Amino acid sequence: MADSKREIERKYEATAETRLPELSRVAGVSAVAHRGVSELDAVYYDTEDLRLVAGSLTLRRRTGGSDAGWHLKFPVASGIRDEFQEPLSDTLPRSLAGLLRSRVRDGELVPVVRLRTVRDVHHLLDAEGALLAEVSIDTVRAERLTGGSGTAAWTEIEVELADDGDPAFLDAVERRLRKAGVHPSASPSKLARALAETAPERKRDKGARAKTGQPTAGEHVLAYIRHQTEAIVALDPAVRRDLPDSVHQMRVATRRLRSALRTYRKILDRSVTDPVGDELKWLAAELGIDRDQEVLDARLRSGLADLPRTLILGPVRNRLRIWSVARRGGSRRRTVAVLDGKRYLALLESLDALLAAPPLLPAASHAPEQALPRAVLKEYERLATRVGHALELQPGHDRDLAMHDARKAAKRARYAAEAARPALGKPAKRIANRMKAVQTLLGDHQDSVVARDALRTLAVQAHAAGEPAFTWGLLYGREESAAAARERELPQVWERASQPRVRAALEG
Repeated sequence: MADSKREIERKYEATAETRLPELSRVAGVSAVAHRGVSELDAVYYDTEDLRLVAGSLTLRRRTGGSDAGWHLKFPVASGIRDEFQEPLSDTLPRSLAGLLRSRVRDGELVPVVRLRTVRDVHHLLDAEGALLAEVSIDTVRAERLTGGSGTAAWTEIEVELADDGDPAFLDAVERRLRKAGVHPSASPSKLARALAETAPERKRDKGARAKTGQPTAGEHVLAYIRHQTEAIVALDPAVRRDLPDSVHQMRVATRRLRSALRTYRKILDRSVTDPVGDELKWLAAELGIDRDQEVLDARLRSGLADLPRTLILGPVRNRLRIWSVARRGGSRRRTVAVLDGKRYLALLESLDALLAAPPLLPAASHAPEQALPRAVLKEYERLATRVGHALELQPGHDRDLAMHDARKAAKRARYAAEAARPALGKPAKRIANRMKAVQTLLGDHQDSVVARDALRTLAVQAHAAGEPAFTWGLLYGREESAAAARERELPQVWERASQPRVRAALEG
């Protein structure tokens, strides 16, 4: 993986005549050291249709200065980006190409803008001579390389916080700059400004008219599908970087997307969406291999930690660790291989195609208040049927399966309500919250079922190795008791979730 750092900086408007105010008066600054002037030459790359720009990413190859090389930046928040660097080379390094794969896919990266910058650098130092922030006055000349031949020039001030610095320090610097008449830049980055100021003039379409009226049911559903698709694409680099919770969040976006395609079949033609849904099911399953084992490991470790030491007989912790490593071995490599595979990229292309030419049915033109509640209530009725069936069964294997089916229905009903919430407001939010409560209870029950299967396997392995199986049996009993408690709670949770007024509010 490429070297990375978190970049926290702010940009300010300036002119060729702008001079820095006395920044040594900023609280905490003991000295301002001039570090000289350097010349930077950077070429920014993107696809022809500027997919990286659309995601607020920047990719450049820069010469000059102390950090010449390839730089890839991902947005984190306003003024904050994660930057990945690789040494200078003629072609894009593989590590950076992988982080861009979900956006670029099989497309070609081409030079879009060249920026030549004369940078005058100053360091703000504390009493011990440590760097607090770097302040530079940048004189920039921009040249468009794709989609036109425009040029632009401007001057700006850039203030970048030192590594591990306190962001509040930038507020103090900004107050001093504002007193001197220097104000924040309207552009989030040099690239954004260069593209805006070198864009070719476009003739206005005289025949175009502004759209009037309220969004249709189809437009609401498509907006939700687009949001989840964008989430999958945006989370891809985070999964590759193995960031906490990234696999889980990508899996959730995948499931939400599949659920929307299944729920809103009266709005989108299922002959088109069903094949896409099948591929989303495949992706969610692949992402779940490591995630499910992670959840199971955490549950077993937690159960073991709750036991008194006197009840832990034999090498229980070592066996659990060995078992977990064996099951999770290679899972991350497999996940990255899936993201690099043709099937995954084909799925992303299918989603783009669906959004570009949505297979809308007649109901898509109806008002959201007319079409969406029916779809949500249909999912609710499916859940009601499955919960009722589960409650009719005696405790045991069949009830476990029925409760798992109900859990899947609860998740689908929740996602259906969440998708409808922007159009239907509080009634959809209320149903989503109630469905989430049901899903959480049923999910905990299912986790207990899975944990018991694992504990039985571990007990058998321990017995075969001549180790005491007592602790595994004790944990099994505790999980059995936890599952029984969830089963006793289900009628009350379901009664609250199925109150007539909740449904009546959605029906209007």
